Amino acid sequence: MYAAPNRIPTATKITRDVNSSSAAKQPAKIVQYSKRDKPRSSFSANDDELTAAPAEPAVADGSTADSATGSASTTPYLASGGDATAAVQRGAGVWGTSRLVGEETQNGQQYQPQPVDAAAEHPLTYAWTFWFMHRMPGHKIDDYEAAMIKIASFASVESFWAVYSHLKRPDEVPTITDYHMFRQGVRPVWEDPANVSGGKWMIRLKKGLSSRLWEKLAMAVVGDVFGLGDEICGIVLSIRNSEDILSLWNKNALDLRTNAHIRDMMKLSMNLPIECIMEYKAHNDSLKDNFNFRNADVYK
Repeated sequence: MYAAPNRIPTATKITRDVNSSSAAKQPAKIVQYSKRDKPRSSFSANDDELTAAPAEPAVADGSTADSATGSASTTPYLASGGDATAAVQRGAGVWGTSRLVGEETQNGQQYQPQPVDAAAEHPLTYAWTFWFMHRMPGHKIDDYEAAMIKIASFASVESFWAVYSHLKRPDEVPTITDYHMFRQGVRPVWEDPANVSGGKWMIRLKKGLSSRLWEKLAMAVVGDVFGLGDEICGIVLSIRNSEDILSLWNKNALDLRTNAHIRDMMKLSMNLPIECIMEYKAHNDSLKDNFNFRNADVYK
């Protein structure tokens, strides 16, 4: 029978269940870690929200939400200013045709689109894809994969910024929202062949911290600072009412040495305190209990 790793080198395991009061007594200053009665997740029908939310949350910049289906329009992730749609299309298509900087100004003058020579771009080790998912509070999603919107793929430093600079920051999107950035060809679901034997490291963040830490982790992943080849499958940022959850998915849940390296590199790349609490859960366990964030092993 498959079991999640019970020990990871140099880590102190606190408890199996995140609902345990002993774990709640030792939160790192940077994270929001509190006792809860029910999990919060958009991955399964068993997960639900604890905190009541407005019945009609606003979706910024003129995008709309369908309250009957719980799905958002296809552009709630685009920031206002500049030809954002064109920038994303360029990121999803031919690399290096041009780079649109947007509405930022320097010395009072607006930037203009800068032509980029494709041959001069800086290729990444792997190509990656941004995904977006939003559901209205109180609504359930039966087919999580079908509810996700594929935003754009990129394979160079320049194309990463061409897409990323036109995405809304996590503190600008409505709850309940998930941002995904996964290696191209890997679907951001537990059942994908690249994920099914793996798991994820999770950190629970206080509101207001996720934008900066999401950006730092994204740059570390696309920049291949982990040095683990295709072991890193992707990252997920889950925007919830009372906290945000940042996750890194890896390929092999039972490789304890690699998992320890990933945990340490996550803390280093995001400049987290060494005592910061993190959680790990194998996707195989998530498939069994149908929970995303609950019943994880907790470490510090």
